Amino acid sequence: MSNMKYMEEETVIRKATEVLMKELGPVETVRFITLPKRKRVDGVRRHREWQKQLGKDRFFDEVFGAGG
Repeated sequence: MSNMKYMEEETVIRKATEVLMKELGPVETVRFITLPKRKRVDGVRRHREWQKQLGKDRFFDEVFGAGG
């Protein structure tokens, strides 16, 4: 097992910015950095939305087999 160390935060930011500038250029780098973050859906709300898609009868048939 290797002994891994994390880079200092400032180093990560500097290196990442250099890579972005090299690969994307200044305009797209700034655009990437300033992209709005998508708002995360609350876990409970996401779970309830997922549950709405479920069919109870189909679920039980798949788990326990149709017809008992």
